[in-house]
Amino acid sequence: MSLIHRLTLVTALIVSLGALNSCSQFSKSKEDPLVDPIVSAAQLYNEASSALRRRDYATAIAKYETLEGRYPFGAYTEQAQLEVAYAYYKYEEPDLAIAAADRYIRLHPRGEHVDYALYLKGLANMDRGQTLITRVMKPDLAKRDQSVLEEAYRAFAELVERFPESRYVDDASRRLIELRNMLAERELYVADYYMRRGAWLAAANRAQTVIERYDGSSAIPDALVMLIRAYDKLGLDDLSSDTRQILEINFPDRAAQLK
Repeated sequence: MSLIHRLTLVTALIVSLGALNSCSQFSKSKEDPLVDPIVSAAQLYNEASSALRRRDYATAIAKYETLEGRYPFGAYTEQAQLEVAYAYYKYEEPDLAIAAADRYIRLHPRGEHVDYALYLKGLANMDRGQTLITRVMKPDLAKRDQSVLEEAYRAFAELVERFPESRYVDDASRRLIELRNMLAERELYVADYYMRRGAWLAAANRAQTVIERYDGSSAIPDALVMLIRAYDKLGLDDLSSDTRQILEINFPDRAAQLK
């Protein structure tokens, strides 16, 4: 082989080795530094759970999701799919927590922990849309987006209805009462908006909605008072009188204040 051919071969070999080395370095730079590329499903799950206990939610999420990606049908996968929803909730990512809970319910409709997934979904919906400022200032939740509260209500209501023996039922039931009052107060907030602008019929309709849809809520006395005032403004004396009697029978103290 001539000297020129030998030099050409050596040069090609050096270039090839350099390219392989560059590819190797690039590959390593793209790997998730949190996750060992050859770790077992059991070890991934244990590391994720350990991170969760330490409140290192970012690491827990990364490991749970890696576990599911590498072992989609493994023994630890279903539990990881559930626990990542909790990790997202604690990481203050309610939308991702809800998506993870919904995914668990869809993949495991008869799963052992569907009640817990519904419970997490309700909690996360109650937290949606909050910022650091709103948490510090503790806003009136009745003034928040009503659809968010309704989503939370539906999740807790499904939990109570489908899993009456669940350990989460007591807290879910308490939150249902709280949400019912919030939703009723939200309607009253809108009714008051109409009252202050002289839209008496719209205000009466909103107050009537509170009475019909949220019977038993703490907003009922105020809804009756608002309905009476709206009827008075509309000149509907008979309806006003009938509503006043209902108020006097059921809430005499509130009726006395109206006088």
